[in-house]
This record gives sequence, C-alpha cells and structure tokens, in this order.
Amino acid sequence: MLITVSKNPGEGYSSLQEALDSIPPQQKQAVTIRIKPGIYEEKITIVREAPPILLLGEDPHSTVITWNDNAHTLGADGEPLGTFRSGTLNVFAEGFTAENLTIRNASGPGTGQAVAAFVDAGQAVFRRVRMLGDQDTLYTGQGKQYYNDCYIEGDVDYIFGAATALFDGCHLHNKRSRGYITAASTPEGAAFGYVFLNCRITGGEGVSEVYLGRPWRPYAHVAFIRTVMDGSVTGEGWHNWGQPDREQTSRYEEYGSSGPGACPESRAAWSRQLTAEEAAEYRVLTVLDGWHPEGY
Repeated sequence: MLITVSKNPGEGYSSLQEALDSIPPQQKQAVTIRIKPGIYEEKITIVREAPPILLLGEDPHSTVITWNDNAHTLGADGEPLGTFRSGTLNVFAEGFTAENLTIRNASGPGTGQAVAAFVDAGQAVFRRVRMLGDQDTLYTGQGKQYYNDCYIEGDVDYIFGAATALFDGCHLHNKRSRGYITAASTPEGAAFGYVFLNCRITGGEGVSEVYLGRPWRPYAHVAFIRTVMDGSVTGEGWHNWGQPDREQTSRYEEYGSSGPGACPESRAAWSRQLTAEEAAEYRVLTVLDGWHPEGY
C-alpha cells in the first residue's frame, strides 16, 4: 500500500496525520507513506494497532515535520501535557521506519522538556533523519531501536529513555554548555542500553562542559565505541545526577574515543574503558539480540 502526502494540490493528502488515519483498520501489510518536500506543521501519532509503516521523505532538509508542544503546554483537558505527551512524532506501533526527513520540536530553548520524537515501540528504524530540539529531543521509550546516519541535537538529556537503542554512524550536536547528551533509564538486567558505534559529537560555538550522560534510573547503560568527540565534551565525561549510589549500578563505557573531547585519563573513576575484546561484542546483531535492521 502506497500513500502520498504533498503540499501540492492534487498529489495526495495534504496532511500526514490524515494519510495515517486513512489506513483501513484491517490493513496488516506494510504501508509506505511518501512525503513530498515541504514543512508539515502537525503533531503525528502512529497508533499501536497500525501495520508496519515507512515514512519516506525525499530529503532530510526539505521534508520537515514540526510542532511546538512542551511539558507546560496545556492539553485539551486544561492540564499541562507533561514530557510524555509533548512529542511532535509519537510512535506506538511495532515495525516503524522513517527515512530522509526532519522531525522538529520548535518549542525553543528554555521552555522545558519538549520531545521531537517519542518512540515507544520495538523494531523502530530511523535512517538519515534529523531530530531537532533542545531539552529531551529523542525519547526512546521501550523495545529495540536502530538509528543510522541520523543527526540529533539538543542541550539537556536530549537522548533519554529505557529502550535498547543502537546509534550507527550518527552525529550528535550539543547546543549549549553544561548540558547532558544522554539520560538512560535502562531496566535492571538489560544487556544493553544505548550503544553509539562510529558516531561523532560536535558543539556549537563556545559550547563546553557537556557530559556524555547521567543516569535517569539506577541501571543506566551507555557505551560510546569509536566516537569522535570535539572539545564541547567535558573531560570527566559522566555525571551521577547528584546520586552517588548510582555510580555503583550504572554502566558507562567507552572504547576508542578520539578528538579533543576524548580524555580517558580524566574520565569519572566509576566509568570504564573497554578492552578490544569487550568492544568487539558491541555489534548490531549482538546489541539488538539477533535483529539486523542495517541490512534492510
């Protein structure tokens, strides 16, 4: 099933959410929604009952989905939305894929938690997707997720959540000083939380003292493998969120970091530098427990 969304009259649906809502309830086979270039100002929800869906843009810079809710925005019930309802794109269905587009929360800096993408389902794939925001840009709720060649920016905890998520060749961009890239809430007993393979980290002009992560929950797991880090990353690397007991349970790891922000000798004593043998286990197939989305 192929559906087209376009800003040009006569080329299909003008609204992405209308296109999604048009999918028949009995549809079980995969649906591709081709999104023509344009700025789509709408809040999008992929319901849990949806079939496998591919949102296919033509180019990540010209195909933009944007909205501006934040945690303090009042909902239809007159109550603040909170972080979990602030997302521009909200994915609750298994087997979701997005390619070649931008997902933006335009709430702006200093407005509080404002999610661009809330991904609360397994086997979700993002390829060549730009995620733009400030605080809490990407919320990885649950399941196993794969991000390839994506650009993700923010300032505080801008990648956060409980999912096992592998970031393959992604670009992370720090927008302000003294922020945090990750806030993992990895469940106790999970083999992997966030794994960054062959990524790079940059910062805006003058940005410094950014931490690689802090533990949202006690068993946070984050590993950076062969990541190029610029000078925006602080030498200490990791922060305990003011809770020293989490130093005993969190697993913060690196291997082969390079660039001005790679300072193994300065890293927090409770983090680890992996051996070559340990780092070799951080492969897509292993981290995602036999699922290999990079071959699709």
